[in-house]
Amino acid sequence: MHDHRNAEHHHRSHDHDGHDHGHEHEGSELSEMALRVKALESILVEKGYVDPAALDVLIETYETKIGPRNGAKVVAKAWADPAFRDWLRQDATAAIWSLGFTGRQGEHIVTVENTPTTHNMVVCTLCSCYPWPVLGLPPVWYKSAPYRSRAVMDPRGVLADFGVTLPETTEIRVWDSTAETRYLVIPMRPAGTEGWSEDELAALVTRDSMIGTGLARDPKEVRP
Repeated sequence: MHDHRNAEHHHRSHDHDGHDHGHEHEGSELSEMALRVKALESILVEKGYVDPAALDVLIETYETKIGPRNGAKVVAKAWADPAFRDWLRQDATAAIWSLGFTGRQGEHIVTVENTPTTHNMVVCTLCSCYPWPVLGLPPVWYKSAPYRSRAVMDPRGVLADFGVTLPETTEIRVWDSTAETRYLVIPMRPAGTEGWSEDELAALVTRDSMIGTGLARDPKEVRP
C-alpha cells in the first residue's frame, strides 16, 4: 500500500498532445536504432568478429561505469562548489551543459537533493525516460514494469530490495520522469570527506545513488 505519510508521488501531467506523443516518438526512434544495432550485432557475431559475451560485458560496463561518470562529476562538483550547487537548483540544465554534458535525452534536467529527512527516487511510469547525458544507458530494471509500478506504490519496499533501509521518519519522494523533464538525484555527501578533491568525491557517487535506489559509497571504500 502506498505510504501517503512518507512518500510523495510528484507526477507531472501526461497529456496526449504533449508527453504521450513524446514517448511514442522516442520509443519508435529507439526501436529503429535497436533494430539496426541488433542487425549489426548479428552480422558481427555470425562472421566471428565479436564474442556475444564480450558485447554483454561492454554494455554492462557502459551502463554501470562509463555512462554514470558524467553524473558523478556533476554531483561531486555540487558537493564541493556551493555556487555550482546553487546554479543546479536554479537551472540544472544550464549548469550541467556548462560541463559539456549535453544530448537529446538531457534537454531539460531537474536535480533533487537528498537530505537527512528527505530521500528522492526517480522512475518513469510510462516508459523509460532517463537523463542519458549524465547517466548513460538506463539499466534493465529501470525499464521493467515491476519497478515502474512498485516505485510509486511501495517506494520503501523497492529501496529495501536494493539494500537501502531508511528511518521511518524519512520522507520518500518519487519523481516521475517525462519526455520533457528528466531528474537527477544529488545524494547526501558522506561524512568524513572534508578536503577531498572533486575526483575523489566522484568516486563515491554510484549510478543507483543518482537514481535514488542507492546511497553514496562509504568513504572507506575509496580511502581504506
